[in-house]
Amino acid sequence: MKWIVLVFGLFAVMAVSLTLGVRSLEFSDYVAAFTSYDQYDPDHVTVIHIRLPRLIAALIAGGSLGVAGSLMQALTRNPLADPGLLGVNAGAAFALIIGVTVFGQASQSHIAFLAFPGAALAAMAVFALGGGLRGDAGPVRLTLAGAALNALLLSLVTGIVLIRQDSLEILRFWVAGSLSQATVRPLFEMACVAALGALIAWAISQRLEALSLGAALARGLGTNPGKVQAATLVAVTLTTGAAVAVAGPIAFLGLIIPPAARRLAGHSLQLELVASAILGAGLLLLADTLGRLVLAPGEVRAGIMVALLGAPVFIFIARSLRPGATA
Repeated sequence: MKWIVLVFGLFAVMAVSLTLGVRSLEFSDYVAAFTSYDQYDPDHVTVIHIRLPRLIAALIAGGSLGVAGSLMQALTRNPLADPGLLGVNAGAAFALIIGVTVFGQASQSHIAFLAFPGAALAAMAVFALGGGLRGDAGPVRLTLAGAALNALLLSLVTGIVLIRQDSLEILRFWVAGSLSQATVRPLFEMACVAALGALIAWAISQRLEALSLGAALARGLGTNPGKVQAATLVAVTLTTGAAVAVAGPIAFLGLIIPPAARRLAGHSLQLELVASAILGAGLLLLADTLGRLVLAPGEVRAGIMVALLGAPVFIFIARSLRPGATA
């Protein structure tokens, strides 16, 4: 029953996101936009080229970050972990800022693909610094390595802004996170990449659960800790890279979704991944819709809206942890 409610809730939020906005439309306008699209009709353009791409981008980014957050917390055994903690978000955003600064914003769809080498290099660096090359990467090492790399990359981004004042507008998008540029993002390609990352996550979820019991016991159960950690980082790279490519780095979403997903899924990581994808997509859609309505006709960026929700949750989780409960 709870899964039916969860799916129904996502569809309800999708309907709200598509129908609410600064421009008021009738139900017949939506039907006509999907059945007999007219490129010269402003109502049809609003539905097909503005609201629908934002909806799709939110599904991709929110679902991807939900999955990535669950993977990060399972890998590090840290309820405060998310893709931002391990520097993956920062790596993707840093690569994008470099790309746009060097090549300009003429081809946003091509620049978006820089998120993947940036996220991959950040994940590989964290894996290496955390001891993965020696086969003894523990949750504490991975967390500390990710926090250090995240701080370094954010410092480099700040340096770029100080040197190139014209990169400030670029920084506003890629650091705050927004769905306002969804129409120029390669949504189909990013959806495929995110789906691949989710499939990898699903495939390794049981081995990752075994790894949470400890490296020694995992080896006794036939699991290779190094390979599982590497595969997890690959899945996180794909899902996070796809999310950052379409929406920028959305902070806190990968942190606040997994605890709620675990309440729905119990002790099954596979079910938790499904719940995280649905909840993440729904939350980002809701945040984007509220952001468009709060200061209409302007908007509050989706990343800021999620942060407003996520910061109190982060504080609550941190205060509720007992000593030794984290990684």
